Amino acid sequence: MKSMGEMLLSTGGGSEIVIGNTAIVRAMLEAGVRVATSYPGSPTPEIASAIASIPRERNPMYFEFSVNEKVATEVAFGASINGHLSCVFFKSVGLNVAADTFVQLSMMELIGGMVIVLGDDPGANSSQNEQDNRHYAHLSYTPVFEPATPSEVYVMFKQAADLSRKLRMPVIVRLSTHVCHAKEKVDFGPMPVHEHGNKPLFCMENGPYIPIAADALKMKRRTLHKFWELKDLLEELPVNIVEDNSSERGVITAGAPYLSLMDVLEEVEDKPDVMKLGIVHPLPKNRILQFLKAHKEVKILEELDDVLEREIKAFAYDNGLTTRILGKGDLEDWIGEYTPDKVREVLSKCWPDTFKPVKEPDSPVKLNARPAQMCPGCGHRSAFHAIKLALKDTDITVADIGCHTLGYLEPYRVGQVLLCMGHSTGTAAGLSMFNDSRRVVAFLGDSTFFHAGLPGIVNAVFNKHNLTLIIMENGTTAMTGHQDHPAVGRNFNDVSQKIPVRQVLEGLGVSNIREIDTYNQAGLKEYVEAALEEEGFKVIIARHPCMLKFTREMRKKGKKLPRPVRVGEKCNLKYVCVGQFACPSYQIADGGRVWVQEDLCIGDRSCVQTCPSQAIEPVE
Repeated sequence: MKSMGEMLLSTGGGSEIVIGNTAIVRAMLEAGVRVATSYPGSPTPEIASAIASIPRERNPMYFEFSVNEKVATEVAFGASINGHLSCVFFKSVGLNVAADTFVQLSMMELIGGMVIVLGDDPGANSSQNEQDNRHYAHLSYTPVFEPATPSEVYVMFKQAADLSRKLRMPVIVRLSTHVCHAKEKVDFGPMPVHEHGNKPLFCMENGPYIPIAADALKMKRRTLHKFWELKDLLEELPVNIVEDNSSERGVITAGAPYLSLMDVLEEVEDKPDVMKLGIVHPLPKNRILQFLKAHKEVKILEELDDVLEREIKAFAYDNGLTTRILGKGDLEDWIGEYTPDKVREVLSKCWPDTFKPVKEPDSPVKLNARPAQMCPGCGHRSAFHAIKLALKDTDITVADIGCHTLGYLEPYRVGQVLLCMGHSTGTAAGLSMFNDSRRVVAFLGDSTFFHAGLPGIVNAVFNKHNLTLIIMENGTTAMTGHQDHPAVGRNFNDVSQKIPVRQVLEGLGVSNIREIDTYNQAGLKEYVEAALEEEGFKVIIARHPCMLKFTREMRKKGKKLPRPVRVGEKCNLKYVCVGQFACPSYQIADGGRVWVQEDLCIGDRSCVQTCPSQAIEPVE
């Protein structure tokens, strides 16, 4: 069986069934990317997994997980101004972290070229919002390719890389969750031979690279000249296509909504003409004007915000067109993924004679809700069970991003405020002010500690804030697929240097530090109770390995897991295991008896100490 790494390195090309995130790695190799950087975040982690599948000694790319998206962008930028084609990729909200750096890129001369791959998340499948990053592109004068399929991902990345090198400017390839994970047979070209040298090409003459007041406006003027040149170039690229159905109506769309539209049109006789945009900033103005002039009515079909709609309406007005342009109708048009049902619903509101509204089935199947939950054996579950016993109802708990965010759910209800990665210490500091009656506890994951948590901790030490920070250390970036981070000391480049969390805290001047394994529930409860009675900034490192990662590694090594547990005769039906500890392995039978679903139980025994009647025992 061909390995992914061998397929990605194949010199002769060929056809392969791949997801969008894999197709983009083949495109990186063909384009000659030398440096790739990232911070893990869905829907893009599989890009890194594909890179990792390439044998290190044969991989022409340097790849790293940087500590956050801003640093990842800066590493890629540095490589580009030194003459190397670079790529940085991360999820939608990662651009917020990188924004301070990102918005400057278009003013710089990126002599090697640089492609930014964004994984936007319509539907907020794995993000705290649905933000539309096309706004950042407008803000920064950065062109945007928007593929709809894995094949287009492959083609458009290479086009973006060529364009970036030609104009020495950044180019965005904007993916969405469905495009990242869609699977398709993609035709790869032969692998070009790239002569990668190690001679540094950075030169001040290519600049200026210092946007001080004397040069900033000159640099912006240069950016705008490139952008105007870009508009003419993009008119000629074959990524904007028109499907002619000889209709007086038309639809302008892009990306994944185009695929949903194609599904809907299979059921329609009077099909509108369709213009599919491959580049959504800057828009191919002349081609769009021709399309508008040829139709009486044109619907702008786009996920999330009305970015295309506003721009198209503006230059239609400037050109005196009388075409009726239909944009978003009600607020629901701004929300959610444009799946086929959603697209049919949107189109039925403007053209009800052609697109019938979606009818609910007469007897819809009722499915029980399946809330997110922590895995069996998760150290966070053990921690929250102990911490909850140490808290008062009046205490305020501040959550952060990670698997431990799920502590907000029943039955723990730990974590009452959440903004973004690393916010918890700063937010908790604000909550602690002028507050003599309610104690404040913040939570932070170990990966987030390095990503964005350090400034808040420095601030708490420097300003002597009164709060307790609990660092939930599980030894990985678990929520996005078990990527490593600085405290773990291993990554794709085989870096062995570890940076222990405690060592960093001590270096920052934190003096009140406690460490404990989360499976030691009695000890953790005692530590939390003690810390909450002390003044100042206190840190508890609550540590236990991610058990999902641990059990997978055990199985790969051929090692057996411990036997599962069972509920014995001592059970007095207090239901602590189900209702308070809430391990999904525990089930309640029709008669009220508690039993253990053995294929879920990993035999970790963290539940044994929670049972008041000591009824939990190992299976012989």
